[in-house]
Amino acid sequence: MSASDDQANTTQRTMLSGGPHRPGPRAACLVVILGEGLGRRVDIGEAPLLVGRSQEADLVLNHRSVSRAHCRIWFDGTSFRIRDLGATNRTRVNDAQVEEAVLVDGDHIVVGDSLLKFIGQTSVEASYHEEIYQLATLDALSGLWNRRHFMETLDKEIARAQRHERELALCIVDVDLFKPVNDTYGHIAGDEVLRHIAAIIREHVRGEDIAARIGGEEFAVLLPEGGLAAARTLAERLRVSVSEAAFAPGGVPRRITVSVGVAALPMPDGTRSQLLAAADAALYRAKHGGRNQVCIGG
Repeated sequence: MSASDDQANTTQRTMLSGGPHRPGPRAACLVVILGEGLGRRVDIGEAPLLVGRSQEADLVLNHRSVSRAHCRIWFDGTSFRIRDLGATNRTRVNDAQVEEAVLVDGDHIVVGDSLLKFIGQTSVEASYHEEIYQLATLDALSGLWNRRHFMETLDKEIARAQRHERELALCIVDVDLFKPVNDTYGHIAGDEVLRHIAAIIREHVRGEDIAARIGGEEFAVLLPEGGLAAARTLAERLRVSVSEAAFAPGGVPRRITVSVGVAALPMPDGTRSQLLAAADAALYRAKHGGRNQVCIGG
């Protein structure tokens, strides 16, 4: 064996290494580790966090064993606290029923049939759960929210809009003639087109808007407290920006366009199905009306 081979097979001794880099403090969070909402993660910020079955809760656990407003968690300036809100199945921390208690890193919280884990701000485990959460909620190709997370958020925003009598609008964006792009230039080139369009969407949405990739070449943007006028303006800006962008799948310049269907939530008791159906119908008209246009659902 040569000297170089011997060196390659020898474990390097590190005298000054402190081990893996430990990131700074992160937000404390709750992670669902068993039952309804498995894998879901929610940060605990400055505002109190409501856990319950209601779509207005910050962590929605849609199971009959969970009360609409089950418990609340907040930071009092020195510690994180939890309070049961009179739930039918009382909140338990580490198997002990509580009315109010201080939480410490690693505590297990039973809410109905779901088991939550509290992760403190300085826990190394927080970064692991943050990565798992990102994998579970983000679309890997576009970097936008994925379909599952978008639909869960849509239900929540519909409930809030109806309770507070606020507008809610939806845009569904579909890439025109995308199949020929994939067939001609390959899926890698097609993926680059989708990433470029996702970047354009990200540039145009407001901070409170929810943008997602909900299908192969289909995107959605939800506008909380936005009506048809705001949604139509956004949709038109997206349409123009995409049509003017420089695309070159496979190194070949090609004009890419999108069609957009826009709809508003019917008030006072519209449903997710009605909103999606109206936006889909508008998108269908945009496609069959010549593409590269925005249509409004009735």
